[in-house]
Parts: sequence; C-alpha cells; structure tokens
Amino acid sequence: MNRAVTARETVAALRTIREQWAELLLAVETPPADVWPPRQLAHTLRAVDDEQLDVVDRAPLVLREHPAPANLDALDTGLAVERMIFGLADTLAAAVQHSEQGAQRDPRRWAFADPGAADIRHAHGSRAHGLHFACVWVEGRVLDEDTTPEKQLDGTLAVPPFAPLPEHLLHEARRTVRIAEGRLLRTLGLDARSTPVPDRACPWCAGDLALHTAPDTAPSVTCSTGPQCPAPVPVDEQGRRVWGWGDLVALVSMLRAAEGQ
Repeated sequence: MNRAVTARETVAALRTIREQWAELLLAVETPPADVWPPRQLAHTLRAVDDEQLDVVDRAPLVLREHPAPANLDALDTGLAVERMIFGLADTLAAAVQHSEQGAQRDPRRWAFADPGAADIRHAHGSRAHGLHFACVWVEGRVLDEDTTPEKQLDGTLAVPPFAPLPEHLLHEARRTVRIAEGRLLRTLGLDARSTPVPDRACPWCAGDLALHTAPDTAPSVTCSTGPQCPAPVPVDEQGRRVWGWGDLVALVSMLRAAEGQ
C-alpha cells in the first residue's frame, strides 16, 4: 500500500471517529439500545419533552467521574478509543515534533501529560482538549502539515514545528486508528451488518424485516418477501422491498402504531 492510500485511509478513519464521538457520549448516558429503531433515528424519534443531552465542551472521558454510567460497554469503548488516540499522539509527537526555545507557546504542538505537575493544565497536557483535538492533531501529522521551514518577521527561515512522518509510523497510525474506529462503530451498531428486526413484521405482507447498517451509509430495512410485497418503496438489486433513509421514519411510525404505542 503506497503512502497516499495509507494516509487517506487513516484520515477517513479519524474523521469517522470525530463524527461519531458525540453519539458515543450520548450512549454512555443512555441504557443500551435495542436493534430497533435504528440508532440514527434516535434524535428524530425522541419525545419533545425528553432531556436533551449536551455533548459540547465536555471533558475527556479519562478526566471525568463515572459513578453510574447507563451503558458500561459504551464507556469502556470511549475510554479505550481515547487511550489509543492519545497514545498515538504521544508516539507521533515524540518522533516528529521539533523541540526549540519558545516552541512550547505554539498551539500546534502536542503537550505531553505530566502527572506530577501542580498545574492541572500541565498534568494532562493536550489530552485535556479532548478527543476531537487529538484526532485533528494526528491527522495533521499523517498529512505532513507544518513540516516546511517558516518565514519569520525578520525574513529568516525557522525550523518547522514538525518533521515529516516516517513510513513505519504512518502505518502504525493507520493500524491504531482503524482499530479504534472499528470498536467505536461496533459499539454503536454502525458497522457493516444485517440484523433481523425483532418481533416485527412487514406491515404490508407480514414478511421478515432486516436492518442493514454500514459505517459510510444510512441504515435501510428490507422485506424478505421480495417484489411481491406491495409496500410503496423501491426494490433493491436483490429483489427485496427496501426502506431507505427517507422512508424509515414512516416505517417506524407504522410499526409503532401496529403495536399500539
């Protein structure tokens, strides 16, 4: 695998982690969800008077108290993902981050944790900024950003903050990030899978329903009856009636009405 492909796959995985992190934070404070309805519809289907969980400006999971998390699996996954990404950032910084006088004031630099520091900001280093910051920082190293000499006010060229990432560390970054991405997606039920919809049948023909999820696509539901099912939705390439993203809310509402909810 060449360098460009490796970097592209690593960046894609980092962005998936960032995009789904808020969902994981919500999952930590929410009892484990059933297969149905799809997790992506949770906000759409939540009652208006339900408490809205704010996921903005939260401290990293490793810095919080967790007296009674509602979903231990989600908490364990979040802690594991943070450990992997923070540890990767430490490894890359040790290898490519230049050390020079005054460089500690450069906000682009990764600050290592110092458990013995009296100042809590120094004790946690850049980890205190959270997973989003760490993912963006690692992405910059993978893309070799800020690795060329920089012109100073006096016209001289200064040493850049970082050196280009060595090939072996690029592959290590890809491996680590892909593992973290996979665990996060599995915990949220967003990895590639097909799951029978439990205790519910197609409202039109009583056929078996299956929920299909994947990391990069919206969920969909298919009916096992095939094109003979009279449901007013398209047929997929395998001849099954399929409810895509735009049809799922209506399907969920129909199934709830059939159950008397």
